[in-house]
Amino acid sequence: MINCKANIVSKRKCFSLCLVLGYFTMGLAQQTEVYLSGKSSSKRFDGIGVVNGGGATSVLLKDYPEPQRSEIIDLVYKPMFGGSVSSLLVEVPGDGNSTQGSMPSHSHYQGDYNFLRGYTWWIMREAKRRNPMLELDATAWSAPSWVGDFWSQDMADYYVSWLMGLRHIHGLELEAIGCHNEKGVSYAFAKLFRETLNKHGFSNVKLHGFDNWGEGKMNFLKDMQADVKLREAIDVVSAHTFSEIPLTKEQRTTVEAMNKPIWNTEEHVYLKGYDALISIVKAFNENYIVSGATKIINWYDIAGVYPLEPYSCDPAMILARQPWSGHYQVREALWGYAHYGQFTNIGWHYINEGCRILKEKGSMVTLKNPETGDYSIIFETKNANKEQTVKIKVNDGLSNDALCVWFSNVKEQFVRLNDITPKNGCYSITLKPNSVYSISTTRGQQKGTFTNVPLSKPFPIPYEDSFDNYVHPEQWGYLPHYTADIIGCFELVERPDHKGQCIRQTISDHTLSWAPEWHHYTIIGDSSWTDYEISADVYLNPQDEAAVMGRLCDVGSGYGIWAKGYYLKLDDKGNCSLVLTRGKFDKKEIIGDAEQQALILARKDTEVGGEYVLDSVRIEGIHACQWYTLKLRFLGDEVTGFVDGKEVVKTITTHYPSGMAGLMAPLQSKRVCTPYFDNLRIQPLGRTRSIQGKQMLKVKPLY
Repeated sequence: MINCKANIVSKRKCFSLCLVLGYFTMGLAQQTEVYLSGKSSSKRFDGIGVVNGGGATSVLLKDYPEPQRSEIIDLVYKPMFGGSVSSLLVEVPGDGNSTQGSMPSHSHYQGDYNFLRGYTWWIMREAKRRNPMLELDATAWSAPSWVGDFWSQDMADYYVSWLMGLRHIHGLELEAIGCHNEKGVSYAFAKLFRETLNKHGFSNVKLHGFDNWGEGKMNFLKDMQADVKLREAIDVVSAHTFSEIPLTKEQRTTVEAMNKPIWNTEEHVYLKGYDALISIVKAFNENYIVSGATKIINWYDIAGVYPLEPYSCDPAMILARQPWSGHYQVREALWGYAHYGQFTNIGWHYINEGCRILKEKGSMVTLKNPETGDYSIIFETKNANKEQTVKIKVNDGLSNDALCVWFSNVKEQFVRLNDITPKNGCYSITLKPNSVYSISTTRGQQKGTFTNVPLSKPFPIPYEDSFDNYVHPEQWGYLPHYTADIIGCFELVERPDHKGQCIRQTISDHTLSWAPEWHHYTIIGDSSWTDYEISADVYLNPQDEAAVMGRLCDVGSGYGIWAKGYYLKLDDKGNCSLVLTRGKFDKKEIIGDAEQQALILARKDTEVGGEYVLDSVRIEGIHACQWYTLKLRFLGDEVTGFVDGKEVVKTITTHYPSGMAGLMAPLQSKRVCTPYFDNLRIQPLGRTRSIQGKQMLKVKPLY
């Protein structure tokens, strides 16, 4: 008892000293006292990170020239430089749309295995090369039709074949994998998947489930508690958007009683400017404080997408929209990640006494290196209305070294302030409202930057691609520059007449798409284009249709991919039509909770419409297995379609005055068309002026 009283007296003396040695002028600021012990037992920190995927989020990043492509990746993944995330979760590509677009599967059909298709392998390799300690995670949004059912042995085998390619071709290993993204639950599949992973040499890969969102996302916990085999199958309990719907105390207690980590595998921060930065830190802090989540993954990392596409700006750290110019833009959001990523590492431990909601609003999280005694504290005061002082006492093996201080507010982001030097393990810090602070006994942090980022330039026009310059298509992931597939897969292939290369929409069946389907199409160009011609040579297989698209001003909401614009379509019987598509948002087809449905249906530009034939004709002499040239011309209110240089359809319309170009493989009731496209050309007319640019910059192959 005497020793205990002496300890209390010592602590009181220390805090009296802190009042004098306060790091900032405290004035009348409210005070919080925090005792940090190096012997405190608490949860392992499993990292903070980002999703790459859940849409074709990096489709344009792959086309950037050097050094800009490497600079962008450095800013996100290089340790102690930019965002410096410690975890990356990728989409296992499945040919179907999963928000902005689709990514090509490694297995379009059963027995087809190609582990150089697409760019996801490249993203993982480049991120891991920069940070060997980075942990890799994955799950699927969509899957090819041959899988048949998401919750099947075929799907488990599909996953394992992807893991085999990752290991044996790319030399990478996953830390964890999910059952499916936002597709409900299947206890039988979780058990089956665990068995399949173990059988094929992936017993070390953690399985997390079930990665859902909404009010019922944790409803499986009671069943998991009662089902021993399910509990053994699922290594990590995971779900989405804890900032929106945190775990209840009962849910958190249930998970912790099973001795399972809690991960948030997709948090959402859809905000602009500095508000995104501080909200990211707030989400990271409160995910642990309230829900007990030890890994928090945000969707998504790099916006290598066209501005026309949904979620093309606000979630991302970097906007990488202009590979033709090399220009990119760092968003304030990146420095929110830096406030965690440059001060922590996976394998550190939370110090629970230093993880709390602050008295005057805001929060703090404290993490320690269990091996060295170093520690970091991350504060945010987003909702605070006045200054507040936190007085801190450290002991029991925690470092007593000086602490670096890094600060962000609306005026300046991630700047270093003067160090704090503790005295007798005691110090204080006064926190300004709406600010972020990271303090740490570690060193090496920096605000990484690159000079001479190229200026922004519009997409070059006239533009053309014969697809013959990709000498080894596998080096490019079989994808041409600048096209962004919204659904399906427009791949580089040999022409059917063996006279060079072209692209083909290679998905012949309806995918198990995460989002509702529409025609398979890819986009290219500039949303500001008004008057222009798009043309392409098309080769129609039996029963095929093919189309060129123009004035595309919308590609859907992010859950729904119906385009708004025009297309000129030809089939193998000579039927040719000029079509206006107005987008279709049918509430019956929108899967999700009431908030998601309301978000989509409340869009001001939502129209109950569909596709309208503006003009049509039957052309004699058109047959399958031959090449024809389709051309769609926009000049003022006049829209004209040509086949082999001959005008065949025409209309006057004021519906869409501008938009991007595209290629389409129409969706049919039982199949998807798989035509070939070659000699893509886009020519400016009328109000659209020529923009000169190097169309084939010196881009390094991916593989």
